Amino acid sequence: MHSQSSPLGEFDLIERFFKTGGGSNSTLSLGIGDDCALIKPLAGEEIAITSDMLVEGRHFFAGADPEQLGRKALAVNLSDLAAMGAKPLGFTLAIALPKVDAQWLEGFSRGLFAVANHFDCPLIGGDTTAGPLTISITAMGSIPHGEAIRRSGAKVGDDVWVSGTVGDARLALAALRHEITLPESDLKTIEHRMHQPTPRIELGMQLRGIANAALDISDGLLGDLKHILKQSHVDAEILLDLLPKSETLGRQNQEVQNQFAASGGDDYELCFTAPSSQRDAILNIGKALNLSITRIGQITPMINSASEVRLIGPDGKILDNPQTVTLLKSFDHFSI
Repeated sequence: MHSQSSPLGEFDLIERFFKTGGGSNSTLSLGIGDDCALIKPLAGEEIAITSDMLVEGRHFFAGADPEQLGRKALAVNLSDLAAMGAKPLGFTLAIALPKVDAQWLEGFSRGLFAVANHFDCPLIGGDTTAGPLTISITAMGSIPHGEAIRRSGAKVGDDVWVSGTVGDARLALAALRHEITLPESDLKTIEHRMHQPTPRIELGMQLRGIANAALDISDGLLGDLKHILKQSHVDAEILLDLLPKSETLGRQNQEVQNQFAASGGDDYELCFTAPSSQRDAILNIGKALNLSITRIGQITPMINSASEVRLIGPDGKILDNPQTVTLLKSFDHFSI
């Protein structure tokens, strides 16, 4: 792990950039410095564990700002914990670096620990090696026994909800790829949605006992919703016009609005289902968190052998299949 520009080796790197940071919590018995970390969960709690990998050129641009990258790398993992209703406990980091660049590492660790400190989620271990820039994080959280919000719990008659707005990250990506021309002011308004997503930890925790099913939106709203439908053996009807969009996305043509909101990905909002009796409770949670939460449709009985999303257009009619295929497509990590 040596480079011509730095004398830092693997253990020097860990000591300088990653040994401390991210706060602490009462469940951490032993952190960095031993062969394993030790977590002692509170009585009556379960441990939620999630992993995400970010690869340069696949999940982020080559030469991406290291501080923003550090923030996003942890945030996308915490978003998974939020979807289950978990409170963060700690995380591990495995990172492959093409070279040891002290300035890059300072920025990356600063962004990483900014998110870790905000959510009281300490770094408790990991690994480093030489190789193409790859960042892999495993995050752990705690949930009271039996209160995890699973994908498999959606019930016929449930409302379908989504937090925040969707489509801005995809719009920012389109602008950066020069697929769409945006005024500089508009790009600055939405670019953080792509580079610095906000994990909805507090929302997830407050949805315990209210939501029947949930997931975070990483690969596109409607495509991700299909995972809930498949595991719950139900269908859904979604009103396309109700998908929550920012003013910036709302200034684009209708085709772009629909495509990016429905399937853009990288939103890291929560999509969840809940009984209609919980509508007031959900809206009150949104008010308390200063977060918009929008009801976009309903869970319906499964009609065919596979779960389906039926999209309802402005005229109240179900859109035909050619119109819906691209709107229901998710990001595929192995497609070219």
